[in-house]
Amino acid sequence: MISRASRAAAAGLAFMAVAGASVPALAQDSGTESRLRKVESEVRALQRKVFPGGDGRFFEPEITAPQTGTARPATTSTTAVTDILIRLDALEARIASLTAQTEENTNAIAGLAARLDAFETQEATVAPASLPVQTSTAASRTIPTPTPTPAPTVAKPSAERLAAVSQIAKPQTDDAADDEYSYGFRLWSAGFFPEAQQQLTMFVEKYPSHSRATYGRNLLGRAYLDDGKPNEAATWFLKNYKADGNAARAADSLLYLAESMIALKDERRACIALAEFSDTYPAIASGRLSGEYQAALKKVKCN
Repeated sequence: MISRASRAAAAGLAFMAVAGASVPALAQDSGTESRLRKVESEVRALQRKVFPGGDGRFFEPEITAPQTGTARPATTSTTAVTDILIRLDALEARIASLTAQTEENTNAIAGLAARLDAFETQEATVAPASLPVQTSTAASRTIPTPTPTPAPTVAKPSAERLAAVSQIAKPQTDDAADDEYSYGFRLWSAGFFPEAQQQLTMFVEKYPSHSRATYGRNLLGRAYLDDGKPNEAATWFLKNYKADGNAARAADSLLYLAESMIALKDERRACIALAEFSDTYPAIASGRLSGEYQAALKKVKCN
């Protein structure tokens, strides 16, 4: 459907063309002539955009030239020129408004298209499934993580035990995390294994990235192993070994993992852990932990 703005622009231009033919003074005004040509060019471009596929001609003017050839008085020419200039100003303003509106619509359409593309891309994207962590160690590939047994109900400690535990002093230094680990170590050394388990669990959960974390996980496993809970102990030993094979207590945890398997009477897995220990840490197996390693080998028959 033809818009009122397009009809007004076409009618105004037609009027100017007719009026210009009867007003010599307008033809002599080079500034006005230049503006008319500029407006005509812009109206043609606007018409091609508004009416694509048309023949490029303007609509029939609503105002036509008089049929008689009688010359008009001078006052009529002045009025016609004034009217044309007023219409020319209005036409230029309308064209500027239409141009701005066209640019706004174009930008809005482009923004809508971009949002639609983004939405379609988001709908088509499938979140990747979580993959298990891959490790390169033989023990982690062949020794599954033991399933922790349900925590038994802990009896309320006696007054004598509470008094004895209270005698274990907690360090007070500038490193609060190290103090927590050291306190757990002191509880374990004194034989208070349940209390050490509680303290060390709190430490490894609160400070998983601390330099003492590898010590804490390993010692927590030992606290369970010494307390007659090899299944829970094996869980912490394997977790510590897998966390960082180069950590200070990774080798210890792998060796004590074998001890946990021996306590669980799982000789096959114990032998796997011992073989992995000797292959991965030959210097430690023949040095710092050689006594514990040899003692473990005597408890099993490995091929």
